Amino acid sequence: MAKESSFDVVSAVDMQEVDNAFGQAKRELTTRYDLKDSGAEISLDKAGRKFTVSAPSDFVAKQVIDVLGTKLIRRGIDLASVKWGDPVPAAGQSVRQTADIVEGIDKETAGKINKDIKAQKLKVKVTIEGDKLRVSSASRDALQEVIAFLKGQDYGQPLQYVNYR
Repeated sequence: MAKESSFDVVSAVDMQEVDNAFGQAKRELTTRYDLKDSGAEISLDKAGRKFTVSAPSDFVAKQVIDVLGTKLIRRGIDLASVKWGDPVPAAGQSVRQTADIVEGIDKETAGKINKDIKAQKLKVKVTIEGDKLRVSSASRDALQEVIAFLKGQDYGQPLQYVNYR
């Protein structure tokens, strides 16, 4: 009997890199000439995995989000893992916008990935284990085909393929 190979499909975010990108963006807000005295603020809630941007106008908020996005990309964080909400009016004419950092694969997305893999008619077994999926097969070629297929799909969040054995 051949040994079964497997890999895990996960959606993980390195919070240390997010914190580093946040620090760089916060520093740029205090030094950049067009944002320096604008009254824009950015905060990170590590425990709740949330960004909050407060700005005097929607335009400035978009600039701050753009600066943060640039820093996240430079630190290797996929922007699909940050889900921005709608701008909410705050005191006066200022706006506040929050973003959630998405980590883990929810049940609906896991079910959709499972269904898509089974539709490929490859000889693989997919099991949902909490917030990750384990794909196993006797054929390593079939596992590599699954990885190539999943890389071509868009599930609204970045996927990583780990523990390939």
